[in-house]
Amino acid sequence: MSIESIVKQRAGHKCELCSSTEDLNVYAVPASPDATAASNILVCEKCRSEIEDAETLDQNHWRCLNDSMWSQEPVVQVMAYRMLKRLSSETWAQDLLDMLYLEEDKIEWAEKGLLADEDKPRDVNGVELKKGDDVTIIKDLPVKGSSMVIKQGTAVRGINLTDDPKHVQGKVNGQTMFIIAEFCRKK
Repeated sequence: MSIESIVKQRAGHKCELCSSTEDLNVYAVPASPDATAASNILVCEKCRSEIEDAETLDQNHWRCLNDSMWSQEPVVQVMAYRMLKRLSSETWAQDLLDMLYLEEDKIEWAEKGLLADEDKPRDVNGVELKKGDDVTIIKDLPVKGSSMVIKQGTAVRGINLTDDPKHVQGKVNGQTMFIIAEFCRKK
């Protein structure tokens, strides 16, 4: 029996996160300990797209985690934990996260997947920055090695990414320089 058929049968042909029955696909949970059916979940297209692109999170859609976090399947619990962590600025999500009990090995698995997301540059609001994005500086930043200060509100157009996810590169006042990503806001 294939992984896909095992997962579909386990899930009862419903999204294991929101219970939708449309546009279902098997999703391999990142940073899983193995490549078996126990590391895959059945999700609808809406859940999959929001799992993969944190910028599109529909907070009300994820209230479904109130039910799915109690699943008997560890892989579903891990995905519920990850999504609740992403939404933890919402009071209801933090309350659910506080109620969720996971064994230590499941927490490690869930946290590994969250760490994989951290190696991407993010602005002050946690939005992932990509090459070519335009950003605005949110506070006055002194430039190391000079008396220059990048003023709050300065627009930096067409940023480039660097090897360090904490920094982006862009032109300010005609000079190319590195800027700390957390002091930027994506336009």
